[in-house]
Order: sequence, then structure tokens, then C-alpha cells
Amino acid sequence: MPQLLRTSNPALSDRAFQGEAAGIGEAMTVRGTVNKTGLLLICTVLTAAWTWSVFMHSRTPEAVAPMILVGLIGGLIFAMITIFKKTWSPVTAPVYALLEGLVLGGVSAVLELRFPGIAMTAVSLTFGTLVMMLLAYRSGLIPVTDRFRLGIVAATGGIALLYISEIVLGFFGIHFASINGSGPIGIGFSVVVVIIAALNLVLDFDFIENGARAGAPKYMEWYGAFGLMVTLIWLYFEILRLLSKMRSRN
Repeated sequence: MPQLLRTSNPALSDRAFQGEAAGIGEAMTVRGTVNKTGLLLICTVLTAAWTWSVFMHSRTPEAVAPMILVGLIGGLIFAMITIFKKTWSPVTAPVYALLEGLVLGGVSAVLELRFPGIAMTAVSLTFGTLVMMLLAYRSGLIPVTDRFRLGIVAATGGIALLYISEIVLGFFGIHFASINGSGPIGIGFSVVVVIIAALNLVLDFDFIENGARAGAPKYMEWYGAFGLMVTLIWLYFEILRLLSKMRSRN
């Protein structure tokens, strides 16, 4: 595949279109991908609203903990299925969105109880960032060059490696208190991660646009929407994490 189709999002990697026949039946379009993204957002909001409601009625994390666990494990499983079976994405992508909504709603509600207003602020900042990155991409303000792609891929990979290391080392009682705390280092780290997540959106836009230009199959609209949702959900959680750190300082 051309380098133009490279992105640091594992769902929208440069191998995503390999082996996908073009020119057979309807082709992927940008508008179709946008519509599919809207449907996935609706799926996410529906289950998020449910877990939010359950928590707000009980006011105990234990009430939503099973839902969050199901969402985490199920979301990971269906994300992997979608990545390796792209033809199934019209079914697996909505299921992924529904499962991730369980996590978003539960985690957001728990933090909302501790920091009133944090969830709506995080949602507003996430969609505000989405719009700004789209405008920056469409206007050419952020040119998607090979060097830009390489930098974002490397930075995203480094963050992923750090998170995985943190999980593994946590089993041995080793924790990265400085980057997880509400001090200057912790807040600075979260700001950097939010910026990297936001820049991934630009790569996702470029990938989807080039996929449509290449005449990818129609079902790839679901796959492209799924990849964009992966980035949006990551961005939302990182913004939520940053806001919680900042609120903890007050």
C-alpha cells in the first residue's frame, strides 16, 4: 500500500486495505464513513447513558463494575475481530461501540460524582478537538507528510508501550506515581498524551480520505468509522484523566 495510507491507529494501519478488492460493487465514500461514524456514536451514547443512569441511582461503583468489566473485555475482543476480519465490520463495529459505551458511561459517572461537571467538560473538549483537527486537516494547516506520520506513529507506540509496561509492573507492586499523580509531571504527561491523541485524528482523516479515493469496498466505511471511534474514545479518556488530575489539585 502507498505510504499515504499509513496511520498510528492500529485499526487504520497501512495494511488495512491490503487484500481488499476495489471496484467491485459500491465503493467507500467519505460521506458514508461520516454517517457510519454517527451511527457508532449513537450506539456508544445509548449504552453510556444506561450505565450512567445505573450508577446515579445506586451511587456505588460496585453497581457498574461488572458492566465496565464486560465493556473492557468485550470491547477488546470485538476490536481485534474487527481489525482481523474487516468484512465483518458492519456487525462488529456497532457491537464494539455498544461495549465501549458501557465503559465510558460507568467511568464518567464515577468521576462525575467526585468532580461535578467533569463528564460534560470532557465531552465538549473531545468534540471541540475533533472539529478543530478536521478544520486544520481540511485547510492544510497541518500537512500530513511522511515525517509527520512517522513522528505520531513513534509517539503513539511509545505511549502504548508505557501503558503496557505500567500494567505489567503493577502486578509486582511497581507504579509510576509521578505520571499518574496530579503534580506538574503528571499533568504535563497527560497534556502530551492528549495532544498525540488529537493528532492521530488528522492521520485518521487522511487515511479515510485516501481509502475513499482508492475505491475501497463499501463495508470499509464501517471499518473506517470504527478506526475513528477508537481514536475518539482514547482521546475522551485522556481528556477525562487530565481533567481529573487538575481537579484533584483544587
